[in-house]
Amino acid sequence: MKTLLISAAFAAVVLAPSAAVAQALPPAVVAVVDLDSVTRSCNACKTAQAALQSQVTAEENREKALAAPLQTEQQSIQTAVAALKGKEPDAALQARIKAFQTKYQQAQEEASRGRQQLTANQTYIQKQIEQKLSPIYQQVMTRRGANLLVEVGSTLATSRNVDVTADVLAALNAALPSLVTTAPAQQQPQGR
Repeated sequence: MKTLLISAAFAAVVLAPSAAVAQALPPAVVAVVDLDSVTRSCNACKTAQAALQSQVTAEENREKALAAPLQTEQQSIQTAVAALKGKEPDAALQARIKAFQTKYQQAQEEASRGRQQLTANQTYIQKQIEQKLSPIYQQVMTRRGANLLVEVGSTLATSRNVDVTADVLAALNAALPSLVTTAPAQQQPQGR
């Protein structure tokens, strides 16, 4: 019986470390990437950023063009109302006020649609970049022997030899020659 217990204890000691070894993780081989630099520096990104800035400028100019005649009309109406010195406006002035309010509302809606389109365009550009970057991460990690990729902004300190930003940038430039800078039109919900 004593021999049986010693054999069982010996088997437990021998088998336990092998079970622990099977569950051990490989040592971390970390690489870092500066995604801000990549998305600012990639060729298609620079071109898309310039196009997006052009869209922003065009939208700002459109909003100014909408606002200028409205400001002139608003000043004219305010002058006419002030001349009444508290009296009730006549039907013609009331019609002008109502027409102004309608035009103002339409201008606000148009400006809002323009800003929404700009936001959609920016989101669409980011989505295209992210779709191309996902497989690039794995390719760069495999090529450089890393099993963990971290954004440089999430680190306190790194050495230059773990930085794979240049690799990711080169791969992104090869995989993403251009970007579409106008988001596809959203489907409008159908009435019930």
